[in-house]
Amino acid sequence: MRKRKKISGGVYNKKRKKKSYEIAGQKRIVKIGEEKRRTKKTRGGNKKTFLLKAKFVNIQTKDKKSKKVVIKKVLETPSNRFLARQNIITKGTIIETELGKVKITNRPTQEGVVNGVLVE
Repeated sequence: MRKRKKISGGVYNKKRKKKSYEIAGQKRIVKIGEEKRRTKKTRGGNKKTFLLKAKFVNIQTKDKKSKKVVIKKVLETPSNRFLARQNIITKGTIIETELGKVKITNRPTQEGVVNGVLVE
C-alpha cells in the first residue's frame, strides 16, 4: 500500500515537520576490535556513552560472579543472520569466548559495555 496517496489518487498533506527529538540519529553498530566508545549529548543535558567496537564481554557465571573475557567471534544472531556474518554484536547475539558460548543480555549501542550469560 502506498503511504502518501489516498485511494482516490490525492496526496495527504503533512501536518508538521518532525521535532529534533523525533529525528532518528545515525545507526550505530558494534563490531569486534579494539575498544572504541563515543559520547553523545542527550536531552536534559545528559550524556550517553555507546560502543562502536568491543574486545571484551562481562560474563555472569552460575555462582553470580562476573568475569571479563575476550570475544573471539560472533556465532549467530537470532534477529538477523546477516549480522553474524559481519561480526556485529546486538542484544541476543551468541558469541564465542574462551569460556564457551555466551549470549549478550544488554544493548551495547545504548549502554557502552557488553554483558552476557554463559549458554550450554
